[in-house]
Amino acid sequence: MRIIVEKDYKELSKKAANILASQIILKPDSVLGLATGSTPIGTYEELVGIYKKGNINFSEVVTFNLDEYYGLDSSNQQSYYYFMNKYLFRHINIKTENIHIPNGRTKDVDLECRDYEERIKAAGGIDIQLLGIGRNGHIGFNEPDVKFEALTHLVTLDEDTIKANSRFFPSIEDVPKQAISMGIKTIMRSKKILLLASGRQKSQTIYEMIKGKITPKLPASVLQLHPDVTVIIDEEAAILLKKINYAQVV
Repeated sequence: MRIIVEKDYKELSKKAANILASQIILKPDSVLGLATGSTPIGTYEELVGIYKKGNINFSEVVTFNLDEYYGLDSSNQQSYYYFMNKYLFRHINIKTENIHIPNGRTKDVDLECRDYEERIKAAGGIDIQLLGIGRNGHIGFNEPDVKFEALTHLVTLDEDTIKANSRFFPSIEDVPKQAISMGIKTIMRSKKILLLASGRQKSQTIYEMIKGKITPKLPASVLQLHPDVTVIIDEEAAILLKKINYAQVV
């Protein structure tokens, strides 16, 4: 696990975007696993800037999003389909048929989850998976105590996650209670993983993820077992890691 500490959120976003851009330059048909939430917004904005300068080409890139709220139509402004179009897809030259996001309105959840796994497999697997992290340690929507062996599945969201996400909705009652999410096993199959975290409120979670025990009670802790993980955090999120040589492999 490689740890990179940047001064602030803007620098963190630049670093992450440069890593993703390098992946695309080296492998134009890269399969990217993408995340939503407030943390990756800056990264997507930086990527769009790199694209508009003519330095990267998304025409062969394939994407798979981590998750989608169950019950929300893709046209809903709180859906992750809408989010990805707003911050990334509509600004770049990616092909619509190369974009994959779980169908939150599916009538057959089990079939949707199996089909999603098959589409990832058919694409050759995910080359690099972008992750954020929740304050309870969730990655994707894999909440504490979810078994590590889970593939794409329907998740019931924790109260903490619902509360954290309520800032995006008119009220907490409007936040969906379930989501379709890549499972831990799906995430761990990615060839590379890039995890981002910003702010002091994530510092304890980051410390436990890196230095704590591997446990389903902190889902992100399983990343200690992955052979190629880069963690990019700002100084606030790194405050409990002062004794660590940030560039070291831990």
